[in-house]
Amino acid sequence: MKRVKTADVKAVEQSNQFLGTESIRRLMGKYAVPCIISLLVGALYNIVDQIFIANAHYLGSYGNAANTVVFPLTVVALAIAVMIGDGCCAFVSISLGKGEMTHARKSVGNAVIMIIAGSLLLTAVYLIFQAQIIAMFGGTVNKETYIYAKEYFYYISLGIPFYMFGQAMNPVIRADGSPKFAMASTLIGAAANIILDPIFIFRFKWGMKGAAIATVIGQIITAVLAVWYILHMNTIKPLLSDFKLNCQICGKTLLLGITSFLSQISLVAAMAAINNMLRKYGAIDEIFGQEQYAQIPMAVVGIVMKFYQIVISIVVGMAAGCIPIVGYNIGAGNKLRVKELFTKLLIAEALVGAAAFVLAEAFPKQLISIFGAANESSYYTEFAIKAFRIYLCMIIMACINKAVFIFLQAMGKAAASTGLSMLREVVFGVGFAVLLPLFWGLDGVLLSMPISDILTFMAAVILIFYTYKELSCGGPSKGL
Repeated sequence: MKRVKTADVKAVEQSNQFLGTESIRRLMGKYAVPCIISLLVGALYNIVDQIFIANAHYLGSYGNAANTVVFPLTVVALAIAVMIGDGCCAFVSISLGKGEMTHARKSVGNAVIMIIAGSLLLTAVYLIFQAQIIAMFGGTVNKETYIYAKEYFYYISLGIPFYMFGQAMNPVIRADGSPKFAMASTLIGAAANIILDPIFIFRFKWGMKGAAIATVIGQIITAVLAVWYILHMNTIKPLLSDFKLNCQICGKTLLLGITSFLSQISLVAAMAAINNMLRKYGAIDEIFGQEQYAQIPMAVVGIVMKFYQIVISIVVGMAAGCIPIVGYNIGAGNKLRVKELFTKLLIAEALVGAAAFVLAEAFPKQLISIFGAANESSYYTEFAIKAFRIYLCMIIMACINKAVFIFLQAMGKAAASTGLSMLREVVFGVGFAVLLPLFWGLDGVLLSMPISDILTFMAAVILIFYTYKELSCGGPSKGL
């Protein structure tokens, strides 16, 4: 007996069928480029703050160090946001590939409720335990750094709900078929931050408070645009009943997004370990043990991490932009298209890593100058050059590793993706950051990054091999 198609299935086919037929190269351009720009712009919030802070003579490296202390705490917020947003994006894409519009709608509605509740809870924790949290991330390295970190952190905390909502809804908007709107909403918010930063920092002399307020205003703009879009979605169009929490839908959404969460939250754990190791071993260093230079290692590593964040934003953007394409084709059983996409993605990620490697190894001094190195001592510049060259020497492998994490997540392979991510970020990332300084002091902190990437790459190669083997059969896929 011939099965009659439901209205939901017909709607999905009409709006998303091109994901299974259009050329892979064109789809990557359509989805990955806006995603890259969105993530880059999102990363620029903290980076732009640090650039203006570093070039303000009354803040300098103390403000830089304070920004480095607070940075991991914004990543905690981002981790929760991308877990919900990327998980929803993957779940929606797979559901649309199967023609299950009801599940797609419920995932979006549940994601909205989860992000609102989660952001308000995190804001409360930040405001209540402000002093303890700043100390945990190395903010007590000296008095000036602590004061600046506390001021910056307070205002950033007030903007957490807006930041998290905008970041979580960005992949959801892409899953609905509007990557350009997702990109534009983030661009507009970041542009406001870039315009307001110099006004508040240099003209009004608001210092760290000014940088934070400019950031929060930009985040509010992005969040408002996201709210407008959720109320006017193109394909999914959630009903009021879809906003009622469903444990099964929430569970699947969070499971698919757990890799995104771990990749971000483990960075926080690594940064906490690194900041404290820098503080501990800097204190016994001949140069950085002196009070006037104590903040330099933390400020410098923070700058290196900002460059790394830019590169990883491109890498993650390319991979995350492919989630709707992968999810739809896995749900529809088009394995050979997924294999083709995987190949093109790995090549592109390796090229990005190669370009970053050349910049970090050949032009570290020029990169440092962007963050106000001209106003600092020679010790600052010397340590920064060494930090760039050691910390990022295996960045090509790091880029490929990130791509594998996210691609496996998009295929619905949460266990493999999570396991590899945990191995890199927690076991290696935190473990080596604590262990290696015992033998090589501050250099050991810098070596923790490349060694972690080498070992993770060895495991990633095995998963790449088995993924190719599975996708080569070309038969139907059961999906989730």
